[in-house]
Amino acid sequence: MSERDDSRHQAPESAEQAPKENASGISRRGFLKGAGITAAGTALLEGVQVFSREAVAATTKNVRELGPGPVPVTLNVNGSAHTIQVEPRTTLADALRIHLGMTGTKVVCDRGSCSACTVLLDKMPVNSCSTLALDVGPRKVTTIEGLAQNGELHPLQAAFVKHDATQCGFCTPGMVMSCASLLQHNPRPTEADVRKATAGNLCRCGTYPKVFAATLEAAGVPTQNA
Repeated sequence: MSERDDSRHQAPESAEQAPKENASGISRRGFLKGAGITAAGTALLEGVQVFSREAVAATTKNVRELGPGPVPVTLNVNGSAHTIQVEPRTTLADALRIHLGMTGTKVVCDRGSCSACTVLLDKMPVNSCSTLALDVGPRKVTTIEGLAQNGELHPLQAAFVKHDATQCGFCTPGMVMSCASLLQHNPRPTEADVRKATAGNLCRCGTYPKVFAATLEAAGVPTQNA
């Protein structure tokens, strides 16, 4: 018998040596391993989902849902309490301007980039266009209208007028409020302090030097140009 004929009578490989494959090229052993991993992953995912649902339920157990319609909100603005009806999505800027008629607060970029809408919350400057009215709570809001007392301009406001630091006026209320917050926390600032305090306030007119000079004069700090 020829060598070619002998090759047909050789013993076949064992199942361990030559695992059978289906048309897709996946062996039975590979399929079983993959199925086991898939089942374990599915069970783990289901466990995570159950835990997440339970955690959310426990966290929100005592949370009161608001909206989508108007809800009552009480804001303490410039020393007076105001109760208004606003939708939960209403920003503090819109609550002040639309619902309370305090249009001194300006909305320019409406995305927290220019700080023209700056007001004080417990003496801290915030962008009112990025603050929800519902999140204010009992904190005290001070707007540009609240700086003047008894018909007299705040020294900072008077200094802005004197140094012609207003220009077009869109950024002015936010700029004044940022500087007012600075003076409340640091009555004797340096020019570097003023620059830092107004770093987020954008002025298209470029009147920054006059803002610095006005703030330092209001603080009684001598400047180089004095």
